[in-house]
Amino acid sequence: MNTFSSIKELLRVLNRESELLSEMFEKRKSLSFTFDLAISTVDFTADRLEILLSYGIVRQNGAYLDIDDQYLQFFEQVLEVNDEINTSYINENIQNVKQNMLYYLQENNESRKYAYLKAVKNVFRKIGITILRNVVDLKRNIDNTFKNEPNYKIKKAKLENLDGKRVAINLLIEQTEKLVAEDEQLFFKTAYDEELGTIITQLKLNLHECRHNLIETQKQIIEYLNQIKYQTGVIQKLRQIKYLKDQFRLKQETNVEQLLMGMKDVVFETRPGYSLKISLENLITSDESRTVIRNLFNKHRSGTKIKKVIAENISGDYLETRVEEEIHINIEEVKNGFMASGNNLFDFVMAFQFAKEMTFEDRVTLFCQLISQYESVLNITEEINIKEEMEYALVYPA
Repeated sequence: MNTFSSIKELLRVLNRESELLSEMFEKRKSLSFTFDLAISTVDFTADRLEILLSYGIVRQNGAYLDIDDQYLQFFEQVLEVNDEINTSYINENIQNVKQNMLYYLQENNESRKYAYLKAVKNVFRKIGITILRNVVDLKRNIDNTFKNEPNYKIKKAKLENLDGKRVAINLLIEQTEKLVAEDEQLFFKTAYDEELGTIITQLKLNLHECRHNLIETQKQIIEYLNQIKYQTGVIQKLRQIKYLKDQFRLKQETNVEQLLMGMKDVVFETRPGYSLKISLENLITSDESRTVIRNLFNKHRSGTKIKKVIAENISGDYLETRVEEEIHINIEEVKNGFMASGNNLFDFVMAFQFAKEMTFEDRVTLFCQLISQYESVLNITEEINIKEEMEYALVYPA
């Protein structure tokens, strides 16, 4: 297996295949990322996939691909989505910090003493963050186990195992607090600086928060285990009752009938009905009342069919086809005739021979319609004539 020669080379490969690694990380819980899918993700370039396999970033398992555990744990820890609770890692860090403290006190070279002090600071930072993450992961795993695990035996076993993790984390918190408070007072007096003081203060705050969270977590585990115990007992009793019922031995071997007869719970009582008289005004004006009445009518209507009255035959006179003719006056044609006549419009309309009889009032109406519709092509003068006590303007073609 190849190894990276520099951090730049590692980052360059991870950045180039970021899309593939992102999709594989999202599907890390299922065997659904096939080799063919990976090839399509890297634009069908097999060499790019071979580089990931050769450097051990990706592992091939038959037809499926997985991210290597080393990189997978790194991604999960940085993104804070890891499900595993690793208390041994914290314990190793505690032993590591004790050794570096001892080396610091025994070292005379200032440069190497600073290196040991830096290692102590880094470990203290990791311990606080790691314990806090483990507490969060513990609470999330407890909730997921109780809500999603269908098998009661496995659910109980997982919760008991998580409770053991809680005890281990609590023990590590006590060891860390003891280490900071009592065991290494000589080291803190000798190597104390502002940065180390800030790290220790933040560590104590994290440990205090974790301790309180673990108390709530313990209560939650106890409550979940009690619920499982109760539910398991109920299921066992129901199975026993079902077995006795199927064997027709329930009444003879149990007192279930006497217990049911003696129960006075409201759920066993018949539901009382109260008749309420609704006002006539409400029945007339309310849409809800009409809907209720209609539903009651449909529900309780009798099966008697009402005989429908058949209407008499329609008279033949109503079925005869009649045609009505209406003579329509073409105003456009009248306008064209006027434009060619040279006469004033009023006299032209009064003398025009229409296809139907036109009264004086009808001709005056047509005169006004022509002026209204064709004003742009007419010359309306200021000269006024009178006919039958009606004044009209003289209008000529424009």
